[in-house]
Amino acid sequence: MTPRTIDPTPADLKRIAADIALDTPVTMLNLLRFRDQAEYPAGSEQRPCSGRAAYARYSEIAIRHVRAVGGEPVVMADVLGRFIGPDGEDWDEMLLVRYPSLSAFLDMVGNADYQAGAVHRSAALLDARLIVTRTPD
Repeated sequence: MTPRTIDPTPADLKRIAADIALDTPVTMLNLLRFRDQAEYPAGSEQRPCSGRAAYARYSEIAIRHVRAVGGEPVVMADVLGRFIGPDGEDWDEMLLVRYPSLSAFLDMVGNADYQAGAVHRSAALLDARLIVTRTPD
């Protein structure tokens, strides 16, 4: 089984910025698997909730930041099942978010307020994939 991945590493950010021109319009494909119960860091004052509810908390914060950099959500849908893919790699939800450039996306994820809100995303997710695609002209 593939190791669980949730948050980008500094190496992930450096690699993507080196591999893709910063002015490239991108659409990010998010594949999300939620925890049954959100797992906030020890000492957190967050009320207990499901992973989906914690992701909804994150989404309220994230959408403001997406729009502030000129991005927009395109599609959010529940995943019904896996047709092709490895056993155990099942997803609960998929999300497409369009950004005017890779630079805009990187600016957003580097924003301190966005990063503070991402605690809800980390608490919500059991596993995730974030795939960069080129936005069609």
